[in-house]
Amino acid sequence: MQKIGFAEALDSIVASDARYHRDAYVFLRDALDYTTKQQKKARGSAVRHVAGPELLEGVRLYALKEFGPMALTVFSYWGINRCEDIGHMVFNLIGAGIFGKTEQDSLDDFKSVYTFEDAFVKPYLPQPATAPLPLPPALPAPKTS
Repeated sequence: MQKIGFAEALDSIVASDARYHRDAYVFLRDALDYTTKQQKKARGSAVRHVAGPELLEGVRLYALKEFGPMALTVFSYWGINRCEDIGHMVFNLIGAGIFGKTEQDSLDDFKSVYTFEDAFVKPYLPQPATAPLPLPPALPAPKTS
């Protein structure tokens, strides 16, 4: 069997499953690369297989890095609204021969790892002050004549 390229695989995936935007798959591939590079930096050695929750953490960090407070909006535009959507995309890429998997890998690995609200909105909400701000000094009483 001849191995197909990424662009051809995406054509096939998007034609058979239109739930997710083509750019979302490109982002996912880049997020996997980002995740493996981060793991290599942390461990200082070759990277082993990336499990679902590890990939989701990499997706979260890479999305915050690339899109900042717009991450949720971009994901929504692409049809990605929860962790399970990333799992479906991963398994679409596995089915196309682009990503690999182990016997232990499952769609369940992507269920409810985090909420998109917690991952992409809360980091940008104002944080409450840890201590109350001091009151300004009292103004002098007005002079009366």
